Amino acid sequence: MTNHSEWRKSSYSTGDGGGNECVEVARSGNSALVRDSKNPRRHLRVTLTGLLGAIKAGHFDT
Repeated sequence: MTNHSEWRKSSYSTGDGGGNECVEVARSGNSALVRDSKNPRRHLRVTLTGLLGAIKAGHFDT
């Protein structure tokens, strides 16, 4: 598991709600870990290729 000190908060994080409204990322080998700071025990392992493919396919469209 990645140490908490290795997690980086997004520069787009809001300070509202105690500064806990953000996405954090950590490097893990050839992939990245992404988590919501409100739920730090759960994270998602992604590769840049996989993430870009999912974005292009519209999986994150609302």
